[in-house]
Amino acid sequence: MTLTAGDPAPDVSALDQSGEVVAPAFDDPTVVYFYPRDDTPGCTVEANQFEREYESYREAGVTVYGVSTDDVDSHRAFADQEGLDFALLADPDGEVADAFGVSTENGAAARTTFVITLDADLASLDG
Repeated sequence: MTLTAGDPAPDVSALDQSGEVVAPAFDDPTVVYFYPRDDTPGCTVEANQFEREYESYREAGVTVYGVSTDDVDSHRAFADQEGLDFALLADPDGEVADAFGVSTENGAAARTTFVITLDADLASLDG
């Protein structure tokens, strides 16, 4: 399934790095970024870029989620190591990546960022 700007955001849920169930209602502007793996060079740079801007996102009322097919323990270690304050959603079965249409043949998520509006529609995507 390929999503395009204007499509409704998929209804998904996943565990975050604390093991808590997160089921975004997308009733706030939201950035959902998918990345292939925790603690790899490119993914670490990307996570740190979101962390540097995280306070600005929060002040603007924007929620940020990072998603990869790593498990909760991997996300917890990665978030602790990098000092990440936003939620990392564990998607070990690839269900969230599938819902957003970003699964790859090797089972990882393709590096893609979605911006979701107050109407829970996809405003833009970068992949």
